[in-house]
This record gives sequence, structure tokens and C-alpha cells, in this order.
Amino acid sequence: MADVQLESARVDFDRGDWAAAYSAWSAADHAVLSAADLEDFAVAAELTGHHDETIAALQRAFLSSQEAADLGRSVRCAFRITMTAHVHGESALARGWTSRAEGLVAGSDDGVEVGWVDFLRMFRALGTGDFAAAAGYADKVAERGRRHAEPDLIALGLCSQGRMAIYSGRVVEGLALLDEAMVRVIAGEASPVIAGHVYCTAIEGCQEISDFGRVAEWTAALERWCAAQPGPLAFTGQCAVHRGQLLRLHGEWQQALEEFEHATRRYQEVNAPDAVGLAAYEAGEVLRLRGEYAEADAAYERAADSGFDPQPGLALLWSARGQGAAALAAIDRLLAETGGPVQRCRLLPAAVDVLIDAGEVDRARDVAAELDALAGAFGCDWLEASAAHAHGAVELSAGDPAGALPYLRKAQQLWARADATYDRSRARLLTGRALAEAGDTESSRRELEAARTAFRQIGARPAADEADALLAPASLPAGLTAREAEVLRLVASGRSNAQIAADLVLSEKTVARHLSNIFTKLDVRSRTAATAFAFEHGVV
Repeated sequence: MADVQLESARVDFDRGDWAAAYSAWSAADHAVLSAADLEDFAVAAELTGHHDETIAALQRAFLSSQEAADLGRSVRCAFRITMTAHVHGESALARGWTSRAEGLVAGSDDGVEVGWVDFLRMFRALGTGDFAAAAGYADKVAERGRRHAEPDLIALGLCSQGRMAIYSGRVVEGLALLDEAMVRVIAGEASPVIAGHVYCTAIEGCQEISDFGRVAEWTAALERWCAAQPGPLAFTGQCAVHRGQLLRLHGEWQQALEEFEHATRRYQEVNAPDAVGLAAYEAGEVLRLRGEYAEADAAYERAADSGFDPQPGLALLWSARGQGAAALAAIDRLLAETGGPVQRCRLLPAAVDVLIDAGEVDRARDVAAELDALAGAFGCDWLEASAAHAHGAVELSAGDPAGALPYLRKAQQLWARADATYDRSRARLLTGRALAEAGDTESSRRELEAARTAFRQIGARPAADEADALLAPASLPAGLTAREAEVLRLVASGRSNAQIAADLVLSEKTVARHLSNIFTKLDVRSRTAATAFAFEHGVV
């Protein structure tokens, strides 16, 4: 019976059915499992979200390998224990096994096993902020992987080199290295756990510098990889977060929130607290833009509770709530303490907004110039759009609408290319403001109405309200409300009730009620008479 269970587990493992393999190995007598079986059992356990069993199987495999004087397997087991402990927030365990792995290769500088230890040393250097040392170890990992033709080390080394290059500002070189690592993983050259880590690390690296084209491409590849394997829990949470980030970018906010909730459940199942914080932060960003400020605040607090910094989103929330002093203090601190180019590209767009709201236009101009320099070095459309938008917002705030318009048009074009619905509409709203201040009222109205329609469609209530305020005349005749004036303008343009409902994202019943109120206030009985009133009284 034991032999049948073991053979079943091995067959399930070989065909990538991790849940079935885990179940079969769990039912087997672990005392008779070989070190190789225990190592594979640990893979199945990790991929199906059984952390404690993963650690236990790897520890038994380590002891068995030690007894057999199998240095290579011993180091691999130490490496995997360290990495899975790190993912699950067990830093003391991770540090202890890093030291033990170093002891195993003490006096050795040639074997492939040193590459695994060098990767752990790289991780430790990153934890202390020593990026130069970390980059050196990344180079060693890749070189040793190539020298010994070890696919996992090659993939890890390339991915690490790519991230280190990006952190040092060599973005083009770094992205090329990430691309090479991903090509190897997609080709099936890496083992399952290593492949999952490379997928997620590469996507995270692209997301950090707002290269959403690559994020989309590699997230689709990760989804296909997860779907091809029955029953994995590990890495599916990352899939959901990256899908949610892309949905947020494209204005599909309710679906984005659902993905972040799905990711949170998966992360909780596999006990990954840092990742829970990321999902909470991303949810907070969507809730803030929807105007659900209390819910956004709670999401940012959940992120902080999980060890994820809720800034700069929290500062933007404070600014939106009228807490300008708190927002400015937070941004001042972040600008002073945030050093690397990757970290600053995440901060600077928010800093420009907060500084403008605080009336510090000259400082905002300096920050926009820094963002522009980073965008030029990184070569990513989203960052270039952010920089153009920042410059446009600064010039508009400084009283130069003509100077703002070229920047804002560039931002619109780039965000349209990225299908960034909300961001493009924000640029259209600022364009409408600039055109109005330049005296081109009709062009302004068209931009503002287009922006308002987009905001309503995606649920960006605060931005839609801002567009409403900009479109409303200083005083409306006959006691019309802003919404009634909006309906009247569309009636005057010849739109039917159905068309008005579609334009304003309302039901036809609601449009009919507005029209009835308009007729009553204007004391008219037809659309033609209402249209005549609108032209006579400057509503259109």
C-alpha cells in the first residue's frame, strides 16, 4: 500500500497536479520517504499553501541529505526554508537558515551550491539597504548558474540583476534582464517554485516603475501558468493583485476591488502578511478615487497594520478631505527621506498634487522637473504622461493656461495609448480649465463634458463633481439645478431621453423626471420651448 501511495504521489507530481501529489504524500509514511521525495513533497505543499508542512518536509529532507553527505541537496533545502520563511514573515527563522547555509559552503568557492547561498546573501544585503553588495551577489548568482548550467540559478540571477539595475537607475538594461529571465521561465526551464517567484518578482519590478505594458504582458503569462496547474494557492494571490492593478488603470474599478479582495483571501490562506498589505493599499487607492473616504481610510489602515506603508495614498486622501496641513507634512517627510529613483517615481506624482493644493507652486514645479527627468530615463509611457500632467497642472496653477495646454495634450495622448481612463480624464478636466481661462469657452465645455461623462462611467464621484462645478454657470436661471441645466443643454443639442440617459449614466426614468421639473420651472410645455429658453438665457 505504501509503495502504491508513493508511486501515485510521484506520478501526480510529475504531471503538475500539486493538490493530488500533496494529498498522496501526506497519507504516506514519511519515515520511508527519500530526501528527493521529501523535497518534492515540500514543493507540492508550498504550491498548495501548506506552509508548516513545507518547512517540516524541507527540514527532514535537509537532515536526510546531511546524513548522506549530499551537500548540494542540503544547501537547496536550506535555501528553500529561508525563502519560504521570509515570504511568511518568519525573519528569525530566515536569518538562522541563511547562516546555516553559509556554514555548509564555508571554504568552498567553486560549486553550484555557493550560488544558492549567494542569493541568500543578496537578500540579506537588500534587507540592510546595501544595494551595492546586493548587486554584486546578483551578478555572482547569474554567473554561477551559467557556469554550472543550473536553470533555476540562471533565472533567479537574471531577475535579480534586472531589479538591481533598475534600482540603480539603469532601467533599460534592467528591463532587458527581466525580459530574459521571463523568457526562460515561460519556456519551462525553471522549477515550479522558482518560476513562480521569478514571475512575481519581474512583474513587481515593472509595476514599480509604472511599465504597465510589461505588467499586462507578464501578468497574462502568469495567469496562463497558474491555470495550467491544478489546485495551486501560491502565486494566485499575486495574479489577482496584478489583475486588479491593471483593472484600476483601465477604469474598471468594481472588478479591481473584487480582485484585491480575492487576493487578500488567498494571501491570508498562505499566511503572507506583507502581500495582504499591498492588496489593502491598492483597494484604498480605488476607494479614494470613488470618493468613499471612510472606506479608503480603513483600507490604508489595514495596509499599515500588515506592515505596508500607506503613503502617498493616505496623504492624497487627507488632501481630498481638506486636511491640507497633514497631507503637506507627510509629503515633506517623504520627499526628504525617499532616496532611490524607483521609490521616488511612485511618490512624485502625488507630491505635485499635494504641493499644488497647498499653494506651493514653485516647489511643485521642482518636483515636476525631477519626475520629468526620471520619466526620460525610464522610458515608460505612464511616467512620461505623469510628468506631462504634472507640468501642465503646475503651469495652470501658476496662471499660465497657454503654457499648460501642450503638456496636458501630451498627457492625454500618452494616457489614451495606455488606456488609462481616469488619468486621461483628469488631464481632460485640466485642459478644460486651461481653455476656459484662455477664453475658449466652447472648447472648454467639450473637454469638461467628456471628462465628466468618463468620471461618471467609472464611478469617480469627486472628479465628476469637480467637472460639474466647472460646467455650472455662476448662476442658473429659473431656479434650475446644475443637473437640470445639464439635461437642458443636452435637450437643446437635440438629444433624445435615451441618449441623455446614456450620456449622463442615468436611467431614462430619471431623465424624464428631470425634464418634467425643467418644464415646470421654465413654465413651458415642449422641448422646443425649453430649447429656446436655454439659448435666450445663456444655459448653452
